[in-house]
Amino acid sequence: MSSLPLADITVLDLTIARAGPTAVRLLTDWGANVIKVEPPPAKTGSITGGRFGPDEQNLHRNKRGLCINLKHEEGHALFVEMVKHADVVVENFRAPVKHRLKVDYDTLRQYNERLIYASISGFGQDGPYSDRPGVDQIVQGMSGLMSITGHPGGGPVRAGIAISDTTAGMFLGQGILLALIQREKTGEGQWVHTSLLEGMLCKLDFQGARFTMLGDVPKQQGNNHPTNFPMGTFQCQDGYVNIAAPTERMWVNFLDAIEDTSLRNDERFHSPRDRIKNRSELEVAINEALVDFSVDTLVERLNANGVPCGPIFDVGEGFTNPQAKHLKMVKAAPHKELGDVSLIRTPINMSGHPHEDTFDRAAPSPGEHTREVLMEFGVAADRIDALYDAGTIG
Repeated sequence: MSSLPLADITVLDLTIARAGPTAVRLLTDWGANVIKVEPPPAKTGSITGGRFGPDEQNLHRNKRGLCINLKHEEGHALFVEMVKHADVVVENFRAPVKHRLKVDYDTLRQYNERLIYASISGFGQDGPYSDRPGVDQIVQGMSGLMSITGHPGGGPVRAGIAISDTTAGMFLGQGILLALIQREKTGEGQWVHTSLLEGMLCKLDFQGARFTMLGDVPKQQGNNHPTNFPMGTFQCQDGYVNIAAPTERMWVNFLDAIEDTSLRNDERFHSPRDRIKNRSELEVAINEALVDFSVDTLVERLNANGVPCGPIFDVGEGFTNPQAKHLKMVKAAPHKELGDVSLIRTPINMSGHPHEDTFDRAAPSPGEHTREVLMEFGVAADRIDALYDAGTIG
């Protein structure tokens, strides 16, 4: 058995899309025995035609695949048998669906009082919006995130990643770990749940607290920090850089690094308060002062002077710059048809469990491990054959 922290935890994964699988990925990357449960593929082809694509491979690595038709009475009974021996069930069904399939918390806890049942939804398990389907972009808009993203007057802008999905998934993963810790004390499981909306309202962090404490509704600031300046994106000779020099020490060090005297002597920019008050004029003045500097020169000079500065990379450069390569954020996962596929590792580092060079396995095809998994749960071979013949498993 693996020595990873979650090696003794069995997870039944009913999730689809992105938020739920993000939560499960945290568990499987740290050794949990994760079984992806999905309906048998239709005779015309797989229900997940994109399983060979980068998105599905990155979401579902390290799992095994099992197909059960939960709508079949015997299929549901088979799932219940597995629940009796599982530690965690993770789902992101709408409430009517999970109750119709009889895989809701109240139903399953009757069979296993130690079960951690984890749910993720768009807007929460109850309340006026709870029945609405929730997807990332809708919640980006409804949480307020899109109203503060983009340039002033440019209209709402979505974040370039599925931030609502991945945020909620990360929080649910943490919630599962908390419930497992508490179970060690009480011997009892519980229902853990969060939603995309809860995750994003929390993720607004200081921007949200500006409203909750002061009634201040933040606005778009483009690439500039909403409350500190200079802290943003500036143009130089051959491109753009991000610079953070909001404190007095950083400001002086910034001026020393670029050997500027006009900004130093300009009364409009003498104090941090002055620089915030006159930020529009200062932004123009800084861009003018940087016109003869290259990106590389600025990055080297400013960082050497204790002023945070970095280039604007594209995604490829983000993964291939020397520091990212040193951190080994990309690992191979062996796939029986695709060969080794390069995926993104978990960003958590533990001194007691250094990262392996490769993932244990790539994402499974639907039902790839059905027979193997059921036999591990004690299902007899002849019964498995009968279940295949009945279309209950696949």
